[in-house]
Amino acid sequence: MSGSGTTAGDDPLQTAVWRLRSRGCWTDAAALLAPHASNAAAALERAGLLVERCLFTGEGWADAEDALRTAEAVAQDDEERGGAASERGRLAYAATVLRVRDRADEARSALGRAAALLAPTSPGRPLLDFRRGLVAEHIAKAPQAARAAYRRAHDGASAHGDLLLLSFTWHQQAGLSLRDGELAEARLGFSESLRIRVELGYLIGTASALVGLADCETEPEAGRLRAEARRLFRLLGGVPVRLSGRLSASAAPQVPAAPSGSPQVVAPRAVTKGGPSGTAPGATPKAAAAKPPVQKAITPPSPTQPEPAA
Repeated sequence: MSGSGTTAGDDPLQTAVWRLRSRGCWTDAAALLAPHASNAAAALERAGLLVERCLFTGEGWADAEDALRTAEAVAQDDEERGGAASERGRLAYAATVLRVRDRADEARSALGRAAALLAPTSPGRPLLDFRRGLVAEHIAKAPQAARAAYRRAHDGASAHGDLLLLSFTWHQQAGLSLRDGELAEARLGFSESLRIRVELGYLIGTASALVGLADCETEPEAGRLRAEARRLFRLLGGVPVRLSGRLSASAAPQVPAAPSGSPQVVAPRAVTKGGPSGTAPGATPKAAAAKPPVQKAITPPSPTQPEPAA
C-alpha cells in the first residue's frame, strides 16, 4: 500500500485507505478499493486489508477468504501471484496463532510458494521474509531462524525505505532480545518501533510498541507506558485482541533495570512521504537505515506475549 497521506502529492485514494487502515477501520478502507477489484494491485491491497483485520481482531475470516480468491484470480504475473500467496500464508498464520483453526502447514506452503514466485529484488520480498520469520517464531518455535528472517526483512525494508515494515522488524527483534535478557537492545528496538509508528500515525500499532517498551522498564515508567497503551487499546475498541490479556492483567512482568538507564523515545519527525508496508507494491518513504539489534543466542522465552504482527 503506497502513501500514508502525509503530503499533498499522495494519491487521494491511497491517502484515504491509509488513514482508515491506521485507525483500525479495515472494512471501510477495503470498501474504497472494492470498485477497483478487477485491478490486480487493488485486489491484492484489498485482500491485505481484510487479512490484517483478521490478525488484529480475530474476525472477518470469510470476507478475507473471498478477497483473497479474487486477488488470486486476477493476478497476471509472478509478482502478483507471489503477493497473493504471501497474503494467503499470512491468513493461515493468523488463524493458527489466534487458535481459530490449525493452518500451520498451509501457512508454510503458501509462503514457500511466494518465495518461489517473488524475485530476490522484488519489493515484496522483505515483507515475505518478515512473515516467514513470524511462522518460524510463533509456529515452528525456532527463534534462531526467526531472527535471521527478521534481519533479512529489516535490511530489505531499509533498502526499500519501507518505514512501517521497519517498525515491525524492530519490534520482533526487540522481543527476541528481551527474551534473551538483552535489555539495552530490546529498549532500542521497541523505542524505534514506537517512534516510527508515531511518525506515520499508525495508531493501531502504537499500543503494542508501548507494551513492549514497558516490559523493558522498571516502575514508575513501566506503569506509565502501560497506562497509555491501555488508553489506546480502549480507544480502539480492544484491538489488537492479543493485547487483551496483557493490559487487563493486575500485575505486569517486571524486568531488572539496565545499567545504562532508560532511553527516551525520539520525538516524532515530519514524514515527507509515508509508505506502510502493505500487500501491493507501491511508493514507500525513504528513511535512514537503522542497524538491527546484534544477534545473540536465544534462551527460553520470557512471559512476554509477542504481537502477531503483519
